[in-house]
Formats: sequence, structure tokens, C-alpha cells
Amino acid sequence: MEAVIRKWGNSPALRLPVAVIKEANFSLEQKVNISVTRGRIVIEPSDTVEYDLDQLLSGITATNAHGEVSFGSPVGKEAL
Repeated sequence: MEAVIRKWGNSPALRLPVAVIKEANFSLEQKVNISVTRGRIVIEPSDTVEYDLDQLLSGITATNAHGEVSFGSPVGKEAL
């Protein structure tokens, strides 16, 4: 499959066809690492995962929130 590198602002850009994204099992907004190996551009999934606290907290509802849990009395120098 051929594609053309075009200008996007002041940078070169390459649009990836949906079929390529699906075959590579990538998704929109996914973080990737880009490297050059032996003159070839390599795009790989990023291992680092970033969490958005507001987004995580928005997923908590009355039906999926857990109640308090007792872990017993302190056995060392735990702060209560």
C-alpha cells in the first residue's frame, strides 16, 4: 500500500489508512513510539500508560463503588 508524505503546518505528515491501523491493532489517540532502524521508520505501541484522574473518577458510580474494608488492627508502625 502506498501513501504520500504531505505538509501539515510546518511538519511532514503521513496519513495512515484505517486498514493499516486495524491490522496493527492500533487505535485512535493511542500513544506510540517512533524510531528509525536501518533507514526505516518504525512505529510501535508505547509501553507507558498515562492515567487521567478525572476520567478515572468519573467512572465511579453508586453501583460500582465498594464500601469500607477493615484490615484489622495495626501490627507495626502503620499510621491510622
